[in-house]
Formats: sequence, C-alpha cells, structure tokens
Amino acid sequence: MNNGLSSKYKQRDLAIGLLFISPWLVGFFLWTLYPLASSLYYSFTRYDLLRPAQWIGFANYIELFTDDPQFYTVIYNTLYYVILSAPLGVISAFLMGALLNTKIAARPVFRAIFFFPAIVPTVVVAVVWQFLLNIQFGAINSVLQGIGLPVIPFLSSPDLAKPSLIMIYMWAQGNAIVIFLATLQDVPRSLYEAATVDGANALQKFWNITIPMCTPVILFNLIMGFIDGFQSFTLPWLLTGGGPSNSTEFYALYLYRNAFAYLRMGKASAMAWLLFIVIVLFTFILFKSSARWVYYGGEK
Repeated sequence: MNNGLSSKYKQRDLAIGLLFISPWLVGFFLWTLYPLASSLYYSFTRYDLLRPAQWIGFANYIELFTDDPQFYTVIYNTLYYVILSAPLGVISAFLMGALLNTKIAARPVFRAIFFFPAIVPTVVVAVVWQFLLNIQFGAINSVLQGIGLPVIPFLSSPDLAKPSLIMIYMWAQGNAIVIFLATLQDVPRSLYEAATVDGANALQKFWNITIPMCTPVILFNLIMGFIDGFQSFTLPWLLTGGGPSNSTEFYALYLYRNAFAYLRMGKASAMAWLLFIVIVLFTFILFKSSARWVYYGGEK
C-alpha cells in the first residue's frame, strides 16, 4: 500500500517537474537539438535554400580541402589570430587585474574604466576604433601627422590588419579582468606574509604565489579566448570586411559568405562542423596539458 502511494507521488512529482521545465525542453529541442541535427544532415548535401537538398556524401568536406584555394588562407588567418590573441588577451587581462588589485589612487574609477569595453555594444566598439585607426581621418594618424611622423595603415595594410584586430581584442578584456580581480582577492594573505618573512621580493611573490594560485582561472579564460577567437566575426566584419586582400578573412566570415552570400548551405554546414571539431580538440588539448601547470588548492 505504502509502496503504491510512494510510486504515485513520485510519478506526480515527475509530471509536475516536467511541466515546469517544459518551456526549456521545447526550446532546447526546437532551437538547439533540431538545428544541430539539421546542420549535420545538410553538411552532406548540396543545398541552396531554393531547391530541395541533394545528398552528396562527403563532397563538401573533400571540396574544402582539395578544391577551395581560399580555405587554406582562411585557416592561416584564423590560426594566426587565435594563437596570438587568446594568450595575449589572457596576459593583458591578468596584468591589468593584478594592477587594479593594488592600492592605487582612484582604484574604483580605473576598475570601471577597464570594465567599460565589456558593456559597450560591439558595433559601438567598431565605430570608435574605426575613428581612431582610419588612415585618412583617424585620431591616431592625425596626431602622428601633426608631429611630423608618417601615418600607420592599421586596417588598410595586409601586414597590420590582423595585429590591429588583436590589439583591439586585448583592449576589450573587461570581463576577464573582473574574473581575475575576484580571483586575486581570494589569494590567502598568509602566503604573501610567509614569503615576506622568507625574504621574497615582489617579483618572486608574484611568480611563485600569485600566478600559481590563479592558474585555474587562467585556464578558463584561455579556453574561452580560443573559443571566441575561432568564432570571431563581428569586429573583423565591421572593421575590415575580411580585407585588405583577404588578410582578415577569418573562418566565421568565410562560413557566413558561403551560407548567405553564395547560398551554399551544405558547404557552410560542413565548415561549421569542422569548426566544432577543431574547438573540441583545442579544448581537450588544453585540459590535458593543464595537469602540468594548473594548481588547484587542496590537491597534493
């Protein structure tokens, strides 16, 4: 009797729980699971949105690697950007966080200033940097001309376009700075006091205490930096449009062109799944390597 009632109550609780989460379940199946399955299917088809999809097997994947000369340029541009921007972004955010964790004058004001880029819409960021870096009317080049120095083609030179985008990425690290700042404030003061008693200087304490204690957050921000870098789209699209001379034609831009400019949805879906595999591999490698350099408090 009791078992029957208990089973009845469990079924009722399950039904009520499913009812409460049903909006999320419907959204998950309609807007996440179904699009994923559809994109995987379309990656094996020739599909242009106008005619029914035609099954062609692995032809889209084979074409990318054997019959698309621009694909390797896109891969080079993306890897160049990701491999430099992710570590440099983490380094700049960590150093800024460490600086803002010290006792400096007007510290709350500086914290707000450094976090400001994180809350500004990307379109606004692009417009501001377009004004600053433009070769004809940009503020930086106007200052350089005013003091008799040559102008710098930040966004119009194939050699400087990617470094300029990396510089902007390093500048817009407000979220990472806040995370690092919170982590730095949790480092036990007793460790610094013990190091001071042992005669360690500021650099030694930073290298042997601050950095090791922050390695879990460094790993997190590094992974997020790699993921964001591989999917970088808005700033390159608004600032350079993939130019000059395809020097900033990143993977996400090329995927977008194939999908919505060339109407090659099958090829774009194949590119999306290749990107997913690459991101998973990079994340896996970072996690595997973390055992050598990431310190988790309490582990022996």
